[in-house]
Order: sequence, then structure tokens, then C-alpha cells
Amino acid sequence: MTTDGHRSLAQRLAGIDEIECVTPDLNGVPRGKVMTAEGFLEGRRLQLARGVLLQCIMGGYPPARFYGSDDGDLALVPDPAHIYRLPWSQQPRALAICDADELSGEPSSLSTRGQLTSVIARYAARGLAPVVATELEFFVFAPNPDPTQPFQPPLGLDGRREDGQSAFSVSSNNGLRPFFTEVYECMAALGLPRDTFMHEMGVSQFEINLLHGDPLLLADQTLLFKHLLKEVALKHGLTVVCMAKPLAHTPGSSMHIHQSIVDINTGRNVFSDEAGQPTATFRHFIGGQQAGMADFTALFAPNVNSYQRLCHPYASPNNACWSHDNRAAGLRIPASSPVARRVENRLPGADANPYLAIAASLAAGLHGIENQLEPTEAIQGEFEVPDNLSLPCTLHAALERLKRSQLAKELFGTEFIEGYVASKSMELTSFFNEITPWERRVLAAQA
Repeated sequence: MTTDGHRSLAQRLAGIDEIECVTPDLNGVPRGKVMTAEGFLEGRRLQLARGVLLQCIMGGYPPARFYGSDDGDLALVPDPAHIYRLPWSQQPRALAICDADELSGEPSSLSTRGQLTSVIARYAARGLAPVVATELEFFVFAPNPDPTQPFQPPLGLDGRREDGQSAFSVSSNNGLRPFFTEVYECMAALGLPRDTFMHEMGVSQFEINLLHGDPLLLADQTLLFKHLLKEVALKHGLTVVCMAKPLAHTPGSSMHIHQSIVDINTGRNVFSDEAGQPTATFRHFIGGQQAGMADFTALFAPNVNSYQRLCHPYASPNNACWSHDNRAAGLRIPASSPVARRVENRLPGADANPYLAIAASLAAGLHGIENQLEPTEAIQGEFEVPDNLSLPCTLHAALERLKRSQLAKELFGTEFIEGYVASKSMELTSFFNEITPWERRVLAAQA
């Protein structure tokens, strides 16, 4: 870091004692260490055990052979463009998004941020730059201290709880205006631009659309936004949930990914030709998406709960069909002008790791471009999903498909895929070690 750069950073961090140095783990959870501002500004190397990147959602780790038998260290290297003062913290504090690199200086194959960076570099080698935008849905609930009880929406200004009739409403009756006011203020302070915001179809469910841009930037912004939501909710006595399906009989939460590609030199959208018509590159990108969706389902739908969302197909399509402006298709081409022609991947849930979901989607598209894969015919209206375009419908089936996928190992490396499957298999085993209320309620009387 130059002297001028150090001085500028020191000015930005004036009055701050601690820096949260974090990197996304396998699940997209920020993991890391808290460092003194003094040590951070001096550039002291911060190290983290490799296994932390494969930490499962319950907190345990797969066997050490999946991340190096010695469980050696990685270096957390702050990205200078992503160091933020945390506007919600009463104690002056900052956060730095870091890359997780091997001590040799090479990116770690276990880092999902590194995986996305690698995919972007493969596009750049072809003179291309992917552009993405994410739509993140989430629920805002009252506190839920007893996890055996269902989530409930907060009490509204009229003393009642929302009952599911507020989709697309702009009413303030839900009493959440103070919460969202602080969310917007924090987004502005962090430099997170927002496009549109809306009340979604679910009870106390909302959606925010982040502006399109560089994929790594959008993944970082999505990580920051989810972190921000939870932190601000705690201040307001609320609970924000980004599960794929937190409520029964209610639509789940997605993280749709909009994707286009531009020529690095001209900035032209290569999905449209000069006459405004779709190009061969556009077709091949869709063909690649279709070729990879079944193999990558476990990356887009990473939890047991993810498949609760996907088993209700409307607006959460569990298929690799593509269509022009049909929300029942897993790959939707939104109505747009030729310059904005894009492919929307509707499979990922709000629980997906944004770095990994974006990397997997873009890698599949590039695979199609490189191999000139042709898509199936577009579908329109009501349709039945052909067998060859259906996707795994349970986490177990998705993990088995991923484990056998040579394409996944080719694009993400054997170490990463095997580590991912090992960690997620631990989570699946943990789930099967519990008996649900449904089983006790329905099956006990029949035994």
C-alpha cells in the first residue's frame, strides 16, 4: 500500500479501534477474525485455518482430508475496494471483505470468492465481461426464541399481524418503516445502490433488486446486504430470515440472478447483434446453463429447506427449461430491449451463497459458449417438464448428482467439489438425526 493510500485509509478509519476481516465460507456466511485498526493499517498478515471455509451450517467440519490433512492456514487479504465503516454499530467499527489465499499467494480453491474471481477471469481471457444483478427476497419476523414454534410477522400498527393480503402493498401498517429507513440509510453509507424494493407475495416477505454490474461486486454487495439486514433487525427487535422456505403454505424466497455479457472493448451486449436480434452466443449461453443446472442444483439449492421452496413450482421452477418471459421456466428471458437482453436464472434461493451461485451460473454459460451448445426449443404457456430437463428434488439427490459430475470438477476443481459434498452431507445427516413434528403427529398413531 502506498503512503498516500495508507494515509487515505487511515483517514477513513479514523476513530475506529477494530476491523472485522471476513471472507465468505461455503454457505456464504462471513467468517474471519477481528483485528485492531493499528495492526490492520500496518498490514500485519492475518491467517485463518483452511477448514473454516468448509464449516458446515451447524458449526462442525468434515474430515481434515477434505481441506488438507494438516489443516494449514490461509491468508486473509483485504480487498482495498471493500473496506467499510459499519453504520449500524454503536461502537465505531469497520468491516473488510477479504480474499482467502494460500500462503504461497495463490487463491485457495476452497474460497467461493476465489471461485467467482476465476470464472470472471476465464471470461476476460475471451475478451468478455459478464454483468449480473441479483434479486434477493427475505422475510421480516417477530423474535422467535423457540425454534419449535412457527415464525410470525411483527405486530402491525393496528395491533394485528399481517395475514398474507399485503403483496405489492406500500402501506405502512406493518410498522416496519423505522426498520427500513435505517436499512436504506445503512445501504447509502455503505455505497450499496438499490434499484427497486417491494412487498413480495409471502407474509411479511420483501424483495430488493440490486443494480446490475460486475459479478464480484454484486456478490460482495449481496453478502453485505444480508449481513446489514440481520444486524439492523436486531436493533429494532426483529428477525430477518433468508431461508428458502420459512413458512408453510407461503411462497419461498429466491435469489434470481440476471446475466448478460458485454464485449470488454466495445461494451456491447453480445447477446444481441447490430440488428437487435439474438446471437449465437446468446443461444450457446442458454445451452450451457441447461447443461449445468442439474449438476449444479446443490450449489443453487444448498440446504434441506431449499427443496421445500422448489416443490411448489410456480415462481420457483425446478427445471432447466427456458422461455421468453414465463416465470414457470427455470431460465427466463425477461421482456427487454436488445441492449438489455439477459438470462434470468430462477433456481437459486435466498439461502444460496451468492458467490457460488453466480460462479456456477456463469461457469455453465461459458461452458456452453466454449462448446457451442445449442439449447432446447423455448417453451411458452403451461407445459410439462421433459425428463431430460427435470432437476434433483431433494438435497440427497442433488449431492449425488454433484458428486458424480465431471463438469463440476472440471470447472471448480476436485478439492472444492469433494469438500462441498462432504460438508453438505454432514448437514443432511444432522437433519436425518432429528424427528420432525409431522412424523410424530401423523405417523405415530399408525405404528
